[in-house]
Amino acid sequence: MTKNEKTYQYDDANIKTIEVGGHTQHELIKKMNENNIFMNRLAEELMASEYFEVSEERYRMKVVELAVKDLGFIDGAVTAQLYSKAAQSDLEICPLELAPYLRLAYLNQTEGDEGNQLQNRAPYGSITIASKIFSEDVNVPKGFYLRRIQGELWLRGYIADEEHIWSPDDRFIFCIAKN
Repeated sequence: MTKNEKTYQYDDANIKTIEVGGHTQHELIKKMNENNIFMNRLAEELMASEYFEVSEERYRMKVVELAVKDLGFIDGAVTAQLYSKAAQSDLEICPLELAPYLRLAYLNQTEGDEGNQLQNRAPYGSITIASKIFSEDVNVPKGFYLRRIQGELWLRGYIADEEHIWSPDDRFIFCIAKN
């Protein structure tokens, strides 16, 4: 087994159950506003896009938060590698709709460090939500991430191409496959 063939074994302490669905896009935005949650332009664009679909029915999803290195990528990985390895560990990408529900559930997220931010890297303290990439156009947001900046909670969208290498310490949320 090489260094990148490790399969991640998550434990119950890393698992959260999130209730999703039953709200319109407008209701989700209102709930975030009521909880003083901010969105950047890319998040607003993604939520307004045809890719962001909401479910009328409520359902529950089990999710797990982990670092890129937890999947065995000690030198980092591109998104396709990361998603492929996650699938081998019975993890799935998340529906876009899950993002605002996660933001509302992660109200106690730790502060992200603003200092020494590296360009073309996930921000310190951020948690990226693994989701389907709907467009190869580099100007279209690829997904959401959660962040706390100076005490303020954010649901932010991001842009990255398929060659972007995620750092070993970058954190992701994946859905746990239903067996």
